[in-house]
Amino acid sequence: MPNVAIVTDSCASIPEPLLESLQIHWVPYYVHRGTEVLRDLVSVRRDSFYRWLPEAGELPTTAAPGPGDYVEMYEKLVKEDGADEIVSIHMSSKGSGAYQAAKIAQAMAVESLPGLRLAVIDTLNVSMCQGWMVIEAARAAMKSGSLPDIVHLVQGMIPATRMIQTAGTLRYLYMGGRIGQAKHLVGSLLNIKPLIGMEDGVIVSLGQARSWRQAYAKIADMVQESVGASRVKIAYVHAAAQDKVKKLSYLMEERVDVAESLVAELSPALGVHTGPGTIGVCYFPIAEH
Repeated sequence: MPNVAIVTDSCASIPEPLLESLQIHWVPYYVHRGTEVLRDLVSVRRDSFYRWLPEAGELPTTAAPGPGDYVEMYEKLVKEDGADEIVSIHMSSKGSGAYQAAKIAQAMAVESLPGLRLAVIDTLNVSMCQGWMVIEAARAAMKSGSLPDIVHLVQGMIPATRMIQTAGTLRYLYMGGRIGQAKHLVGSLLNIKPLIGMEDGVIVSLGQARSWRQAYAKIADMVQESVGASRVKIAYVHAAAQDKVKKLSYLMEERVDVAESLVAELSPALGVHTGPGTIGVCYFPIAEH
């Protein structure tokens, strides 16, 4: 086990092979569907959920893990795995209660587990932007990075890691109350593809396109303008839209020097707010040594 254990939650949407190979520990969100209480990526899986969602008369609701869920994870890492240092990395506190729950759990855990050093980080981001921070933290931990160094690494990524996303509709974000500052796009015509991002932890409008092809081109142009000649690590994120990933990645890699790329499908607890058909990128420029 690495010197520092890395904890996150299911909404980071990190591909399962990376969770396993990097020994990333994660806590599932809750999905409330009618009277059912489901655990994200445990008792509700991506394929069946995204097949069902377009037919839903009423959207499920989601809830962040509670302090008890995080305490349970921290205690397991200490008592069963022998950890004495943990970095816990979470979605924007302006869109979810996970960070606040983890902070409460931090106070409880350090009191009940003498000697534990535990850092809790608000990424002010979501999806694979959060996921990239977790991945890079886990890689540093695998190389015996110290807790302060890993915290410093993640904090340095927060302002540099960006999301651009589009979907056929903002209906799901609007119905789920996660529309942020992009409310004015809700009334757009059905053939308009809204482009959204996140600034200071809140969803913002980045413009719109009139077709999927134009949306892909605008996303690629925005990333190119953002990173310039820098090499980037990029995640192509989607919700039941694997077919769109290839088209977007082709345009992207014509314009940007990609050092590493991966494909990640949003977890149901995140995808319920964006809807099936969502496609986008989460990326950050890398420092060349």
